Amino acid sequence: MHQSYFDAIDIQALRQQFPIGPSFLERFQNLSRDALRQQQEGQFARQLKRAWQLPFYKRLWGRAGIEPHHIRSLDDLPRLPVFGKQEIMESIERHPPLGDHHGREIPIDGRIFPMIVHATSGTTGRPQPLVFSPRTREVHKLLLARAYLLQGMQPQDVVHSVYGHGLVNGGHYIREAVVHHTSALFLPAGTGIETPSVKQVEFMRDFGATVLVGFADYIKRLADVAREMGLQPGRDIPVRMISGHMARDSREVLSQAWGGAQLFDWYGVGDTGLIAAEGPDHEGMHIMEDAQWVQVCDIDSGQPVPDGQTGDLVVTCLFTHDIFPIIRFNTHDVTRILSGPSQLKLPFRRMEGFLGRSDNMVKLRGINIFPQALAAILAEAPGFRGEYVCILRKDASGREDLLVRIECEVPPSAALSETYSALLKQRLGVEVLVELVAVRALSELTGVETRQKPIRLIVKT
Repeated sequence: MHQSYFDAIDIQALRQQFPIGPSFLERFQNLSRDALRQQQEGQFARQLKRAWQLPFYKRLWGRAGIEPHHIRSLDDLPRLPVFGKQEIMESIERHPPLGDHHGREIPIDGRIFPMIVHATSGTTGRPQPLVFSPRTREVHKLLLARAYLLQGMQPQDVVHSVYGHGLVNGGHYIREAVVHHTSALFLPAGTGIETPSVKQVEFMRDFGATVLVGFADYIKRLADVAREMGLQPGRDIPVRMISGHMARDSREVLSQAWGGAQLFDWYGVGDTGLIAAEGPDHEGMHIMEDAQWVQVCDIDSGQPVPDGQTGDLVVTCLFTHDIFPIIRFNTHDVTRILSGPSQLKLPFRRMEGFLGRSDNMVKLRGINIFPQALAAILAEAPGFRGEYVCILRKDASGREDLLVRIECEVPPSAALSETYSALLKQRLGVEVLVELVAVRALSELTGVETRQKPIRLIVKT
């Protein structure tokens, strides 16, 4: 039996299971880790039962010699292999156009659920189709709304979003989360190609935008555009809060660019939705452990590392038990778990923000470099305007060099270039080449005006 979207879900039941606003803190503050773990194990058992019905997991786990009786609790997760975009794309090649990892055609209690299809942005390669059930989609929205409300979004806020639309998932589910689960006014401006930057600034001015949501790179660019138009961010555009995806050490630069706006980081990927979010305590990001089970794993072995050590973030969703159950998905985003209690008194662990991508890592003379993480270093340099691109080059002898082209508002000089070079060498542990260029000179290469996530690495062979 086929069901429509709203016939397939119970919104009120989901809001009780995944509460938002004051109900979120009331439910989880002072809850014991043992009580939380009991809840997680019940969710995981349901996930596991569904996963064993899918050809994708039978194939993936069968190759590793795993049988159903081998996995009985979350403690057994490290026995299962991780998977990522490569395995999903292989699934799609086997059974185009959507693969055999979602299981939509396999009934649950005689029912076939609707499927929602979007795509990734394709930042690290070919865009990947993303598939969701109505339940998954609604939980994604609840978790994001939970984060926004925890961070302080108010009914009187005017929220200006620079997330992309089209097939890309981001803009759509951000819009749905704000419109369906908060009372704020939402402006879906999109990327610079959907709404030119000057028009975006005009909208923000005319509507009195108070909250900006999106990727920090483009949000910073809009502050520059506003000033070029003779506007003062924070006064003529009364932005008080920015919630998006931040580089660790360039936060102060972004806050100052928008007149001292308060910044909040959150982390998630297209497949899983929001995983963790910064709260008003600003003590790292709280992992939403009523919905997500997170492991930080060694980049090479895939095995969990001790808290405090960096590695790939591997996530198991605890709520996707109908279409595409997600068990040990390797995001290839590098982070670490933070130790100690937080002021919010939540039972959830906390993690640091995005530290780079292991599948976009450059190994230069034995040193690992994460191009997406360079903004945090460059923020310390005079005149840095937030835009850069790394170009990996190989000469005839096979020696590799990394050229970092950097937008700088200070007139370039040999001394300034040396300042940048010395800073990068000190922080990276290896020498790289530096080229300082004028503001806006890299827009075409990075796509900051047109892409949801700018390009940070170009490989030339």
